[in-house]
Amino acid sequence: MNRQDGAERPYDIVLFGATGFVGALTAEYLAAHAPEGCRWAIAGRSRARLERLRDRLTAISPRCADLPLVEADVSDAAALRELAESTHVVATTVGPYLWYGEELVAACAEAGTDYADLSGEPEFADRMFLAYDARARETGARIVHACGFDSVPHDLGVYYTVQQLPEGVPLRIDGFVRSNAVFSGGTLASALNAMGRGPQTLRAAKERRLHEPRLVGRRARAPLGAPRLSKETGTWALPLPTLDPQVVARSAAALERYGPDFRYRHYASVKWLPVALGGVAAVGAAFALAQLRVTREWLSSRYAPGEGPDAERRDKSWFTVRFVGEGGGRRVFTEVSGGDPGYGETAKMLAESALCLALDELPKTAGQVTTAVAMGDALLARLESAGIRFRVADSR
Repeated sequence: MNRQDGAERPYDIVLFGATGFVGALTAEYLAAHAPEGCRWAIAGRSRARLERLRDRLTAISPRCADLPLVEADVSDAAALRELAESTHVVATTVGPYLWYGEELVAACAEAGTDYADLSGEPEFADRMFLAYDARARETGARIVHACGFDSVPHDLGVYYTVQQLPEGVPLRIDGFVRSNAVFSGGTLASALNAMGRGPQTLRAAKERRLHEPRLVGRRARAPLGAPRLSKETGTWALPLPTLDPQVVARSAAALERYGPDFRYRHYASVKWLPVALGGVAAVGAAFALAQLRVTREWLSSRYAPGEGPDAERRDKSWFTVRFVGEGGGRRVFTEVSGGDPGYGETAKMLAESALCLALDELPKTAGQVTTAVAMGDALLARLESAGIRFRVADSR
């Protein structure tokens, strides 16, 4: 079992933000898949909404009739400390995390409680590293950001690809993302917030680099690639300056298996040039509008956090991430694929990450760590069993 077996707490997992759109999907997944004997609870600020959610979960599994409810608000530091001290793992869907996430990270770092979120916000990850990584290392807490579509398929996809390549040699991997899914309200709010905080994001990243341990005798990089026609995929490749390549580079820095000189580039894969050009124009327009608070708030209000598409639309959504890896004279093509990335699969990834942290035998790690470093093979196996496909597509 996990390293926390000796410390008895009432719960193995508490899901915070359970009554939100993705939170409820995560709760439904846990209701259907949490093993017998797993002690979990749902948490949020409204007891009435928690009770309504529990009624829905009981229809999925009668065992949920007595599911514990934990009332806590992001603004109540004392309640968050009590929540963190009551469980081995906290999984949270409450974002944008830069505004609503810090107190919970602080509580978990202090209590030695593992923490998993869905943040794709680079500034938040950097600020939490600077503020709480050291304390989490002291208490043994694992602080794991980006446990959804940001950044599990990319982080574990590269981890899987590295395993198909020779050891002890320089490695080069490119990732190409395709999906037909729509953004969630929370994802849109986080993206607009990040776009409007360019200088703050750069300052946080610079300060982090000053405090992170430097690699000695190895390199791990994730440079921004240039737009190009990808011969490997037959699509237009547009660089994605998201949190995902940063997460991959941190995994590479922590794990010797990635070799002495590792490089990863991250792209959106678009089949038709007009669509690619339209996408670039749309992102540019959103970036420009995000610079002003009034237009940023207007854009965010069009699709508010907590809202999302219906089940029929989610059932039609899919994603694939194709990786091209090279090293030691070998070239390999791998692929990670699944269903709706923004909702169904993200809920699955967060739930399985929480179950993995709570129940599985894992490497001894602490502090702010990535999914590949904290959970690696165990989470990969869980996601494969849950229907997310990792495969070698072709090799040359």
